[in-house]
Amino acid sequence: MGSLAGHFPLMVMIGLQVHYAALAIFTRAALLDGLSTTVFVVYRQGIATLALAPMFFSSQRRQSFKTSLGFRSFSLMFVTALVGVTANQNAYFRGLYYASSTAATAMSNLIPALTFVIATIVGFEKVDLRSLRSIAKVIGTVCCVSGALTMALVKGQKLLHVEFLPSKHLTANGGEDWLLGCLLLLASSVFWSCWMILQVPIASSCPDHLLSTFWMCLFATIQSAIFALLSEKDLQSWILSSPLQISCSLYAGIGIAVSFFVQSWCISERGPLYCAMFNPLATVITAFITATFLKEELYIGSLVGAIGVIAGLYIVLWGKAKEFDEIKHEAPKPSFQEDEISNRVDLEAPLLSEKSEHVADSKLVP
Repeated sequence: MGSLAGHFPLMVMIGLQVHYAALAIFTRAALLDGLSTTVFVVYRQGIATLALAPMFFSSQRRQSFKTSLGFRSFSLMFVTALVGVTANQNAYFRGLYYASSTAATAMSNLIPALTFVIATIVGFEKVDLRSLRSIAKVIGTVCCVSGALTMALVKGQKLLHVEFLPSKHLTANGGEDWLLGCLLLLASSVFWSCWMILQVPIASSCPDHLLSTFWMCLFATIQSAIFALLSEKDLQSWILSSPLQISCSLYAGIGIAVSFFVQSWCISERGPLYCAMFNPLATVITAFITATFLKEELYIGSLVGAIGVIAGLYIVLWGKAKEFDEIKHEAPKPSFQEDEISNRVDLEAPLLSEKSEHVADSKLVP
């Protein structure tokens, strides 16, 4: 029984990546079925807000709300919701529609490298080119970006030279639509990386992560609704016309709340880096399912680019792990009580500085 409990975080993280892969496939099918991307974002955020509402309105949360939040916190949450949720999700799902499920999950692996770049610019990360770990982070970032550009700009031959029958729900768009989709997915990753950086000031002003998540979901619902009303002229697009569209909206909305709790628990048990290392698994699962069962076309360029992104991700994570290991050895030996507490966290650091260790590296977007 103890052995099973020790492997429980591993099983949970694998299950979470299966969820992200299923969400990418499921959502793409719904979008190709006629579901508007802007309307879908509104419904998804609204359902997520309703799912979090019971916990928010508990007596403990109300007390936390009275003592933790002020104008600065609300302003930060509003901006973070605008950048990291509203802009991020609209770019992501439009890119998913134009490109493919595999490209969407592969591009999400850029987030750690992009976060490293932005964190370096704002001063949360230090780069020392005389250090092997810093060189590894730079090389890994270059590999990630190069892989993403390869996916967007290079197609090449179809894998295995298999010609599949066309299907409007399963095949990816080509030509300019594919390029535009990849660029939108890249923009989505940049927005999400900015969301990660903004969590540092939010965590200091509102330590209750569930509370801040609820308000960001609520703000994002309002922002997304305004954007959808301005951009979507056809009022019929607000009607979910098929069981696929209804079930996809419910699955995506509830999935935000569920994945938040699952990933937050795993981070508390094993650390943020442990959770981040499972991200590429969603790409592998998505590619396998779409190519084997859904007959989605895969190209050499997509494969090479995905490998570059995944390899770059692990190089960055290795460099960050070595950096934390050096800091741990240089730090004074903790007391018995401190050592007992630190043993609950994995020996690898998050991609930001130690100031962001309290920030859950959660995926509110697949």
